[in-house]
Amino acid sequence: MKKLKRSSRLVDMTYFLLQHPHEVISLTHFSERYQAAKSSISEDLVIIKEMFEDEGYGALLTIPGASGGVKYMPRMNKEEAETLVHQLVLDLNKPERILPGGYLYMMDVLGNPKLLHEVGRLFAAALYDKEIDAVMTVATKGIPLAYAVGQHLGVPVSIVRRDHRITEGSMVSINYASGSSDRIQTMTLARRSLAAGSKVFIVDDFMKAGGTIRGMVDLLAEFDADLVGIGVLVEAAEVSERLVDDYVSLTKLTNVDAREKQIELLSGNILDRLH
Repeated sequence: MKKLKRSSRLVDMTYFLLQHPHEVISLTHFSERYQAAKSSISEDLVIIKEMFEDEGYGALLTIPGASGGVKYMPRMNKEEAETLVHQLVLDLNKPERILPGGYLYMMDVLGNPKLLHEVGRLFAAALYDKEIDAVMTVATKGIPLAYAVGQHLGVPVSIVRRDHRITEGSMVSINYASGSSDRIQTMTLARRSLAAGSKVFIVDDFMKAGGTIRGMVDLLAEFDADLVGIGVLVEAAEVSERLVDDYVSLTKLTNVDAREKQIELLSGNILDRLH
């Protein structure tokens, strides 16, 4: 890259950090990238750090040592998080979303890149102090949400499927009981999709009893992987028996009456998990 003026360098450096969350970037990298002295780079990073913290974009941590540098950690302040969750509640709290059988139409939300980008950032903010190696979800509706979260955590996404795809190589399969019907189903994950010993955050678009998520938790054991946390976009409130206990949710579905076309959603518990 050609030598830049300081104003241009600050813009490019900020963009670079935003694109590489949770990744340690050495001062040498920036020094060589901008053909600038490390002392100048350090001064630039102080300016960016103050801006990130003042505007609530996140934190810029200094990592000491020979292999150290700086690491951008996405954050979201309480006011911004409340606004996002409130908007989600308004968007989802519409009677026309009710489908036959009492299901909730959410594909417009899951297909909104800008909205999911902010949802992913909110989940990442709630996981600020967690060490995570991968995000896991089940195909298909959870995929856009998982990629949004993975982007802000700077980690890959592992997609669990209910069928075997030859293009994914050898698979690990388990049987699990659906929480809603106790029907035995099968889920699979490609062996190459998740490294042994990984620390994993599981996400899903909707959770009722939690049978699918429980299955993914059990699947982690087959990879000697550890569960770090569980996140859902919508949780159903009226459930007689929940198969998972510790999770974060953005919204809570408290009532659906398909006959009367009535629906009620509230904020989930994620606002209580922000640091």
